[in-house]
Amino acid sequence: MSTEPDPATSAWMSMRRLVLELHDRRAAVSEETGMSYLRVKALHRLMAGPLPMRELSAALMTDAPYTTVMVDDLEKRGLATRKVNPSDRRSKLVEITPAGRGVARKAEQVQSAPPTAIAALSQKDLATLERTLRRLVDDTAP
Repeated sequence: MSTEPDPATSAWMSMRRLVLELHDRRAAVSEETGMSYLRVKALHRLMAGPLPMRELSAALMTDAPYTTVMVDDLEKRGLATRKVNPSDRRSKLVEITPAGRGVARKAEQVQSAPPTAIAALSQKDLATLERTLRRLVDDTAP
């Protein structure tokens, strides 16, 4: 019986190692922005438009009290605002500010810079990799 993982498992393990171990950018994002990665992730989620606090909590997989602490901090920094939700006056909408958009864009630049190993691939290999990954992402998009 083979102890080697099947090709799909092996590929998945390599992708996880590449992104989450060898080139994890969360610490760099936190250092560049001066705040926790989860706060930056909240700003990224808000780039698409305002979200009710409950939906932001669900998107970030945090509980409501911690989301409140994060949004309080984002408001103090001038990166987000809260207002009454016009479709449900019992809830609050969180909206990103222009300054928050700037921080989210800065974080995206840090995260988007390819590792040297990827940048060093040939154009042919990069095209193959990009095409394969795009197909995987498109196949799993909601």
